[in-house]
Formats: sequence, structure tokens, C-alpha cells
Amino acid sequence: MSELIDNRTRRIQTLKEIIQHLHAGQAPEQVKHQLREIVRSADATEIMAMEQELIAGGMSVEEVRSMCDLHSQVTREVLVQLPAKREIPPGHPVDTFRRENEAISNVIGAIRGILAEARKLRNETDDAARLRLRQAFNELMDIDKHYQRKEHALFSFLERHGITGPSKVMWAKDDDVRSLLKQLGRALEQEETRGGISERASDAAERAAAAVEEMIYKEENILLPMSLQTLTEEEWAEVWNSSAKYGWCLVEPRAGYQPPEPATPRPVDIPLTGAIALAAGHVTVEQLSAIFSTLPLDLTFVDSDDRVAFFTEGPARIFARTKAVIGRKVLHCHPPGSVDVVKDILSDFRSGRKNVAEFWINFHGKFVHIRYFPVRDPQGRYLGTVELTQDLAPLRELEGERRLLEYD
Repeated sequence: MSELIDNRTRRIQTLKEIIQHLHAGQAPEQVKHQLREIVRSADATEIMAMEQELIAGGMSVEEVRSMCDLHSQVTREVLVQLPAKREIPPGHPVDTFRRENEAISNVIGAIRGILAEARKLRNETDDAARLRLRQAFNELMDIDKHYQRKEHALFSFLERHGITGPSKVMWAKDDDVRSLLKQLGRALEQEETRGGISERASDAAERAAAAVEEMIYKEENILLPMSLQTLTEEEWAEVWNSSAKYGWCLVEPRAGYQPPEPATPRPVDIPLTGAIALAAGHVTVEQLSAIFSTLPLDLTFVDSDDRVAFFTEGPARIFARTKAVIGRKVLHCHPPGSVDVVKDILSDFRSGRKNVAEFWINFHGKFVHIRYFPVRDPQGRYLGTVELTQDLAPLRELEGERRLLEYD
């Protein structure tokens, strides 16, 4: 076994074999000694690499997800925690993730205390405990902001470094937590108006709490240390810059972190000649034209001179357009009775008095929604107006929900 200590590749391979044995039904106690010898010299990146190799070898994300709690429990006792190579300043994305995990842990502790209190009062009614559990549940639902920031702002940078498998597994486990929290929410909604905490709600709360705690362990001991070893300072700055749109979980970031400015402008990756570089990516003219033709709505753009500059040519336009309209004053495209209204809309948009105008009509069996929006540059300068037209009749008939996993 000593030959594994200095052989990272062999350690990862042996870790993978052990986990496969666990998945096949071998008792955890039978592999703990062997695992202890290996993991004593392993770090978080090797656990992640092992998961990625399992997926690359043909094991599905679902299979890895089903067993990652088991191998997490087995490695929990022996995983080496390597110190961070640098001090993490207050407000750094990792600092915020960790403080959020601490706040989440406090909520879990409160939930466990409420459940313990309720068990003591099993033969009595305790409205206060039930209400406190609902309040703690509401606080815990804030965890989705933490998960979304991790899934969208952090995982994308790990994937740039070729780390894809583990993020898929962790995202799947996040969804497990979301599902358990929804089950808890439904159990609480079905509680009696008065009375204590039902056994169903108590069981749902225990399962959700355990799943949340397991994810906190994975983040603190595997994901965040591995991310610190992998991401560059500029990438952490990008994580920081994109985080606010997802929001914060229970706590706000501390002051102190100053994301570094890029030393040189980041080159735009344009794989095809003629691609248009946009603020959030790039697209070729062919792709852009196809996108506009695919959208289930009609779009017309009127420039700052009030002339029609562009319209989409989808297969089912609601109002017919011909290319002869390009360059025409938009006022000339409307009947005399509505010209004054069009003038008012454009005047309000140009002056900044309004930012939307919308109308809806019944037209040839369609329920047509028409919206106008002013288009402005980052400095607020008026560039023109965009018109969006869509038949909402099919959407108005939708009921209930149909989720992505129900696709067939």
C-alpha cells in the first residue's frame, strides 16, 4: 500500500475501484482501512477526479449521485484537508459561500431543536413549535440562491478547467435537496390549523436537514478547497462579478475583497470568421438570422430616425411584412387614426418618460399581445424602438406544470 502514497494516478484509480466495490454492495467497514491508507495522502481534487473518471468510464451521473453520499461518509473520517495556499479575504466568493454554509447550519440546528422539543410534547399540542418550524423552513428555502450561484457562477469556471463530472453530480444532489425541501413544504402546508408537528412533517424535516448537511460537508471539504486550487484570481473576480444576480443566502458578503482588474483585455473567442462579438458571447450572422426566424414571436426594430430597420421573418408572422418596408418612416406604416398614438409612444420613449407600451387584441382567432420597448445604449442614449408581437392564445390555455424531466 505504501507505493500509493506518492502516486496520485494510482490513488485515484484505487479510490475508483473501492467506490465501485461499495456500489456493488461491499460493506463500508470492509474497505475503510484500505481507504484510510489511500485518502490519508489524497486531497479534494483526487476525490473529484475519481468521480470524473467514473463518469468518463461509462457510469451515469445518476449512479454516481446515488453512491456519492456513501463514499462521502466513508471518506469523511480520513480525508486530508490541505490548507489554502493563500488567505481568503472577507467578501471573497469562497468566504461568502462558507459564511452562508454556517448560517444554513444554524438554521438546521434550529430545526433539529424544534423537532426534539416537539417529540417531548408528542401528546400535547404546540402551536409555537409548529410555527417556528415553518419560519425555519422559510429561511432554509433561501438556500436556492446559494445553489444557483454555485451551479452557474462557479461550476462554469471549473468546467473551463476540464472538471465536468463532479459538478454534474453535485448539481444532481442539489436537486435532491430542492425536492426534499418541497416535500417538507407540502407537509407543512397540510398541517392542521392548530396542533403540533405531524410525524410526516417531522420525517420530511429530518430528511431535508440530513441532505443539506451532507451538501455542506461536500462543499466545505471537497468543492471549495478544490476550487481554490483550480481557479485563477481573474476567474474568482468573474465569479464575484456574476454572483449578485443570483442573490445571497441568509447573509450578505462582507466588505474587503477587491477583485483584480484584468491585466489585459480578455480576448473574445470567435471560432468562425464573420462572427459578431456581443457582450455575452458571439454569434454568426447565419446563426442570428436563424435564431430570429425560430423565435415564436414577431420582432420589428425602428431606428432612432423612426425608420423601420429590421424585422424577423418567422414561418407564422401575425402581421405581414415585406422588405419594401425597410427604411420607411414608421408613421407611414400605420393608418391615419393611430398615427398620433404612435407619435406619442415614440416621444415618450425618446424622452425617457416611459419604458414600455403594450396592447392586446383578438385577431383572426388569435389573442395577440403587442409590446413596444425603447432601446438604449449603456449611457441611456435612445437608439430606437423594438416591437414584439406574440399570439398568447396557446399560453393562456396552459394549466398545472410540465417540467423538463417530463419531456418525451
